[in-house]
Amino acid sequence: MIRKLYDWVLSWSASRWGWLALFFMALFEASWFPLPPDILLIALCIGATQRSFRFATICLVGSVLGAALGYGIGHFLWVTPAGDPTVIANFFYDHVFSVESFNNVGNLYDRFNFWIVFTAGFTPLPFKLFTIAGGMFSINFPMFIIASIVSRGMRFFLIGWLIWKFGAPIKTFIDKYFNLLATLLAVMLIGFTALAFWLFGSGEEENTEVATTEEVVAVESEPTENDSTLTLEEASTCDTLD
Repeated sequence: MIRKLYDWVLSWSASRWGWLALFFMALFEASWFPLPPDILLIALCIGATQRSFRFATICLVGSVLGAALGYGIGHFLWVTPAGDPTVIANFFYDHVFSVESFNNVGNLYDRFNFWIVFTAGFTPLPFKLFTIAGGMFSINFPMFIIASIVSRGMRFFLIGWLIWKFGAPIKTFIDKYFNLLATLLAVMLIGFTALAFWLFGSGEEENTEVATTEEVVAVESEPTENDSTLTLEEASTCDTLD
């Protein structure tokens, strides 16, 4: 069945409406469609190399709108007022992904937010699982959209650029190694970002500690009201003795 669906998707690359099919494929893939839009994107770019970036843009717009659709499904249509899964949720649990996978993504959102959406959008991870979970667990929507734009844009425009630059021969490389390359790039980017946050965060903590120490020293060195009163009393005593 998947093979037939794959062939059907590829058949749109020979149609004048291939760009529209690409848009809707990217739209629905981000919420429920099983095949990634890369399949049709690659075929269209090879058929018209000079329009590669246009196809990448169409794919990006469809995918980001699809991410918003998936978010809406998770946020509004996933749980009944009584707290039970809806018919839609049960369908996804039975045919698309498991309850355990869904809950695991929810736990990841509690700690990583932006980077989870970015990783899912750039690597071969099932993007729909993360878009729906993002809505269900109510992560920040603007952040969600920004992460989707950045990650999907990097993925689709990288594919478009490779085909624009190297032509049809690059297809074999993309089919075999692109997902691995995307995963490695995502890991490197996240690693370098985490390192930068750690380095700059450590510097800010040290500055904060120094500033706090200086404040404590300043407070301890300031004369208190009791000290001033005591000094006046001592002066009065000395005047009396004189």
